[in-house]
Amino acid sequence: MAQAGLLPAKSPLIAGARTSRGSSPARYRNIGGVLPVLVLFLPPAFLLFTVFVILPMGEAAWYSLFDWSGYGDPETFVGTRNFEILFNNGAFRTALTNNGLIILVSLLIQLPLALWLATLVAHRIPGATAFRLVFFLPYVLADVAAGLIWRFIYDGDYGLVASIASLLNIATPYVLADRDLAIYAVLAVVIWKYFGFHMMLFIAGLQSIDKSLYEAADIDGATGWQKFRRITLPLLSPTIRLSVFFSIIGSLQLFDMIMPLTGGGPSNSTQTMVTFLYTYGVTRMKVGFGSAIGVVLFVICVTIAFGYRRIFMRHD
Repeated sequence: MAQAGLLPAKSPLIAGARTSRGSSPARYRNIGGVLPVLVLFLPPAFLLFTVFVILPMGEAAWYSLFDWSGYGDPETFVGTRNFEILFNNGAFRTALTNNGLIILVSLLIQLPLALWLATLVAHRIPGATAFRLVFFLPYVLADVAAGLIWRFIYDGDYGLVASIASLLNIATPYVLADRDLAIYAVLAVVIWKYFGFHMMLFIAGLQSIDKSLYEAADIDGATGWQKFRRITLPLLSPTIRLSVFFSIIGSLQLFDMIMPLTGGGPSNSTQTMVTFLYTYGVTRMKVGFGSAIGVVLFVICVTIAFGYRRIFMRHD
């Protein structure tokens, strides 16, 4: 039995040690090759991020402490008064409720609908590509254009709803002018507009699942529901979690489609946090108050994003 220090020259231990020692210069050479790239590209990217993200966020937080119209320098310091006014504003509470309702409808209706359609058109069947295109087209359409189209559809005088009501010989509903119905009209458009995006995400996830798993399940006599519950859902869960994240953050930032559709009306019944910011902070030149809205929206989005990432996506 060889003693320590008397190992032969060709011992694997010595060879491994030499290899390990010999790889260190190579590792340092790799770092030396990456370092110039970092020095070249990182400072411009960090500068752009600072100028267009960090500084505006800091300025918004600073302006939220002033009663400022946007002209001249902010001089009237009010502290947290803008936030007190904001949370006592009934229209803002309506906007918060609407954002929560949009998130709820997106999670309970839009995503299940997208998953169901994805399971139908994910397989290589005749016409599947055409169906995918039809379902995905609403998402490709610009939000402003979608809002204008649906505003005409809902029009109580000349739109599609008016034509259907005339054919059925019933009173024409003015959907977008009704405080109780307008938000549901917006929700219908949101589902129609964005479910195609989530459907394509689910299709990509479904196509990455090994088909041999389904073949083995068929051999074992598994039903369609059992295959969906035991194979599809567990293997598709990372995609579902990502889709839920996109749905929540997108619902909080909904703006482009609502402005041409309802403008936040009637009587603020379809306001979201972003449309409320635009209506009360930008158009009325209340920059300090609008900055307070932006700060609240930023805190909500960051809290949800990091909390969701830490709780639900930590293993993805």
